Amino acid sequence: MPVIDLSGTDRLLVERAARIRMLVLDVDGVLTDGRLYFDNQGNEMKSFSTRDGLGLRALQSQGLVLAFITGRKSEIVAQRAAQLGVTHVYQGRDDKLNAFNELLSDTGMDEQNTCYAGDDWIDIPVLDRVGLAVTVADADDVVKNRVHWVTRRSGGNGAVREICDLILASQDLDQSVLDGILNQ
Repeated sequence: MPVIDLSGTDRLLVERAARIRMLVLDVDGVLTDGRLYFDNQGNEMKSFSTRDGLGLRALQSQGLVLAFITGRKSEIVAQRAAQLGVTHVYQGRDDKLNAFNELLSDTGMDEQNTCYAGDDWIDIPVLDRVGLAVTVADADDVVKNRVHWVTRRSGGNGAVREICDLILASQDLDQSVLDGILNQ
């Protein structure tokens, strides 16, 4: 019996999610709330959801590839990627399509087996190419109108976990992940 109920989910969305082998995420606005925080010394701070992190680790445990593509460059992003074991990290990349093409070359993955989540106009070129294009609840309306699915939660507040759960459940992997956690 599945852990995550997909009974009310669009069948075509579930079919798209069932083919995903790689999840690629924008950082600011998807993994974070999109706001930039600086202390008095000019040090940048970001807030990440631990639930998103658990979802990403669950995907990895099932053999899915993870990647980050972000327009900004930040040591905090490198640290978070290292904590999660994400080895494909493309920072300071305003041309996200170029970075995405490099990622496909680096991994040998196919764009139709890739899910990309982004929240703003800079993400549209990649969203238009992937097998499953996703955005977050608080994304720009132009982006919302171009994707296959909009999460219920906003960026930095569990949206990535929703994406992970959709992929796991669509591939009938959710029970296996839960069993692995319970049998530790």
